[in-house]
Amino acid sequence: MHFGPSNINILFAMLSLNIGLQEKIKLVPIDLKNRPDWYKEKVYPANKVPALEHNNEVKGESLDLIKYVDTNFEGPSLYPDDTIKQEFGEELLSYTNTFYKSVTTSLKGDGFDDAAAAFDYIEKALSKFDDGPFFLGQFSLVDIAYAPFIERFQPYLLDVKKYDIKVGRPKLAVWIEEMNKNDDFNQTRRDPKELVESYRKRYLSSS
Repeated sequence: MHFGPSNINILFAMLSLNIGLQEKIKLVPIDLKNRPDWYKEKVYPANKVPALEHNNEVKGESLDLIKYVDTNFEGPSLYPDDTIKQEFGEELLSYTNTFYKSVTTSLKGDGFDDAAAAFDYIEKALSKFDDGPFFLGQFSLVDIAYAPFIERFQPYLLDVKKYDIKVGRPKLAVWIEEMNKNDDFNQTRRDPKELVESYRKRYLSSS
């Protein structure tokens, strides 16, 4: 597994939750700002991270990878059998890019309309099923996909923008609380202060 610091949370959480899998895959860090020539030439021509080499094939794209790992490695599946939940899960996974862009637009400017709409979408999504506090009721790949984004956005918005994403969103507040209890997720988390400083450099310096 070749990875960069921005997306290792998604994949390592996925690997950790598949019992013993983290001991069977070698993690190779890649410097996103100085990617080695061998990576593009010999591993992944698209030159994107993360990428997974498995059975003499290379797979890429974070969302595709967590689905691939869930399907092709041992351990309990993190995707439900229920057709309705599967369809909603695909809808939510497809929304991750829109969610990210909507929130970062607000990070770069003074307005919160895009970010508020994105978090309102999350609140509504978390209200669809009542058999658990997660997106599809029970913990799934969808939670893994969104956790790193929300982990980074929440402290920055609160510290710099004085915007609490949990206010008026009780489902999201419970979801965050439940994710914070997840030991596998906690292994991948960064210090909130480091996240805030990192985002300050990225967004305030470019505004």
